[in-house]
Amino acid sequence: MDVETLIVGGGLAGLAIARELQRLKRPYHLVDARQRIGGRILTQSVDLGDKIVAFDLGPSWFWPGQERIEALIDELGLFAFEQYSDGGLVYENEQGRVQHVEGYASMQGSLRVRGGLSCLVEALARDIPDASIRLDHRVSAVRRDGDLMLSCVVHAGSETELIIRSQNVVLALPPRLAASTIDLGEVLPRAKLEMMAAIPTWMAGHAKVVAVYERPFWRERGLSGDAMSRRGPLAEIHDASPSEGGPYALFGFVGMSAQGRIDESALRHACVQQLARLFGPQAGEPIDLMLKDWAQDVLTAASLDRTPLTHHPAYGLPKALSSLCDGRLILGSTETAMQFGGYLEGALEAAERCVVELLGRPLLN
Repeated sequence: MDVETLIVGGGLAGLAIARELQRLKRPYHLVDARQRIGGRILTQSVDLGDKIVAFDLGPSWFWPGQERIEALIDELGLFAFEQYSDGGLVYENEQGRVQHVEGYASMQGSLRVRGGLSCLVEALARDIPDASIRLDHRVSAVRRDGDLMLSCVVHAGSETELIIRSQNVVLALPPRLAASTIDLGEVLPRAKLEMMAAIPTWMAGHAKVVAVYERPFWRERGLSGDAMSRRGPLAEIHDASPSEGGPYALFGFVGMSAQGRIDESALRHACVQQLARLFGPQAGEPIDLMLKDWAQDVLTAASLDRTPLTHHPAYGLPKALSSLCDGRLILGSTETAMQFGGYLEGALEAAERCVVELLGRPLLN
């Protein structure tokens, strides 16, 4: 199989690249190792019989002034709403002492997408023909194929491997993950692979918990849902309720190490106990408790990502990692974005750069 451009990764960046190439009538194909699109964008639904509500288990927010994602949401006919932040904050010290304080909610002013961010990737995918996307297709190696082509070794589920030859390969997945899961040794020197492996995958070491409730009892008590804890297991908590109506939710980032949270049953129990300490007995009886540990997801986190980041890295595409393989191999995840690396906006920023690079290369005859 020969294609003009092969996009590896069906997250926000990969889908944005594919959609733009489709609009420009440039030949491409997209493959993803998962059985779903979205990459680190993941929502899970709660079915209450009369309504189904989705909650984000991956990224949740974007911010005013991030023009690419604002424009895309408007273009796709989706709706954004502001993160709930009215009311007091909760703080828990190392001994478990809980205080309610007035203050500025840490995510105040941030924006979310009604229905969850999967609405965004699903809307993008509607503009891409089904025949141009192959899920459950894992790229295991990229090799040289003459002067003009690269060959990708692809495993389709449990079936025999196939070879996809392309003039351009866009790795729209984190550089560290690409370096650890794809054999690039034939096309890149060790020094460049080590540079890719040194780029942390944003949020890959984290775990996220969402507790769902019938009523927003914290709001009724004058609380915003924001909480910070020095005891844990949840270190940071926010309101995760939908824009209108219920069910309502609180979500938190787990502050324990990846090794310390392997016992999922114990982690769930500890989270419920903590929520009850912070927000009262009602918080100890969620109608659903969702957990996504991204550090245990081999399609997101490399072994180096198992330690959660404590600060936002200085992302951007290093000059030494541009023009790889004479410009035929392009890195295109949010971690390569110069201005908004790590954010949803960064995925679109990276996609924009990739399309510009691809348009600078002639079509195959």
